[in-house]
Amino acid sequence: MPKNVLMTRDGKMLATEFITHSDEETIEKGREIAAKLSAPVLVLLTGDLGAGKTTLTKGIVSGLGAAREEDVTSPTFTLVHQYQNHGKVYHADLYRVETFHDLESLGLEDALSEKAIVIIEWSERFTFRSDWPRVEIHLEHAGGDARRITVSGLNLENNAE
Repeated sequence: MPKNVLMTRDGKMLATEFITHSDEETIEKGREIAAKLSAPVLVLLTGDLGAGKTTLTKGIVSGLGAAREEDVTSPTFTLVHQYQNHGKVYHADLYRVETFHDLESLGLEDALSEKAIVIIEWSERFTFRSDWPRVEIHLEHAGGDARRITVSGLNLENNAE
């Protein structure tokens, strides 16, 4: 998986970019990301429909040991899934959230009061303020089954490729 690291002038890492070529590679990248996460943290996912947000989340959740990858599904209609095995993991999908009232009714503020990992798809609709660390991940189609994944807020440098 080719990777590019975007750096500031003073040598600080801004983001790491990866290309995955299959669902399996995207899931594996999620597992690598999971290995670097510690609660509390917000994992904010953005990208078009079908860009791989839920597929990446399967890898993150299974990599955290919270659920098997086949048990992780998009919470598009339920809006929030909670997994608990080795700590709490919340997976929210804000695609159908249209108003602040809709967002408030999800109970994410309760999740933010716990030491948890909160993964949010369509995070551009997330308007709660939080002082939790943030990992921002943008996914986009890169032709065929390939996905371009850009991760900021997390150092993935010492992972083997």
